[in-house]
Amino acid sequence: MIAVDPCPNATTDALPSAQTDAVSTMALTPCCDADTVPLSLQQQLQHDFGIQALPTPRDWHLSWQQDALVLRHPELRKQHDILVDFASGAATYRRKFGGGKSEGIAKAVGLHKTKQLRVLDATAGLGRDAFVLAALGAHVIMVERNPLVAALLQDGLRRAALDVELATWLPERMQLWPMTSLAAMAQATAQAIAFDVVFLDPMFPPREKSALVKKEMRAFHEVVGEDLDADALLAPALALAGKRVVVKRPGYADDLAGRAPTLRVVGKNNRFDVYVNAAI
Repeated sequence: MIAVDPCPNATTDALPSAQTDAVSTMALTPCCDADTVPLSLQQQLQHDFGIQALPTPRDWHLSWQQDALVLRHPELRKQHDILVDFASGAATYRRKFGGGKSEGIAKAVGLHKTKQLRVLDATAGLGRDAFVLAALGAHVIMVERNPLVAALLQDGLRRAALDVELATWLPERMQLWPMTSLAAMAQATAQAIAFDVVFLDPMFPPREKSALVKKEMRAFHEVVGEDLDADALLAPALALAGKRVVVKRPGYADDLAGRAPTLRVVGKNNRFDVYVNAAI
């Protein structure tokens, strides 16, 4: 299995899910393997994410392996299972030795100045960036519209709550809203839920299709597709964020919505474009 860094009793915030919006963004029918996923979990996945249980799925689907939900494809045997594992060796190493507040993402968000930040990760994906921010002290709401990916995140949160090292802080600092980014920002605004930072990491097509692109990321692109509506996220994000909006981009990508940021934090392979509304 590939443990990507980062059942009943889901760890979600008190906002309703947006199943219809999430399912509509998918190029394939979200499903799980009826032969491996326990019946109670099949029912929960259907209720929470609109994921159908099918016998012997022929495309990307969720399977239950070693007490974890994983994403797999029956015809891609060399493609390892993908799961969210916040307690994996890689995630633990990054949390303890990855650079802490000196990391580019920490500087871009403002965690080198204060831990007391509430962050809306509006494009959570597999939760790696959200985990880094939460480990540094931020309270992070992860928004994910893709049902399969949201289910992986939910299961990752479930298992993290059982981990001795993570259980003392992670459940309090990381929650999941399974809905579209626009729906999440609209509801936060309507319900006067304040966020200091809105973090955006829209799916961006790789510059070249080669062995250099990690297998799990190629699979992720195939499952979730491209974020063709990414430019539409910047304006509502700026309206919601009390302090700043941070946009993670590949180094070669254009500015989101054609708007230049206030400042940039540039790394080796990507950059963080920071749009400042107020000082932290």
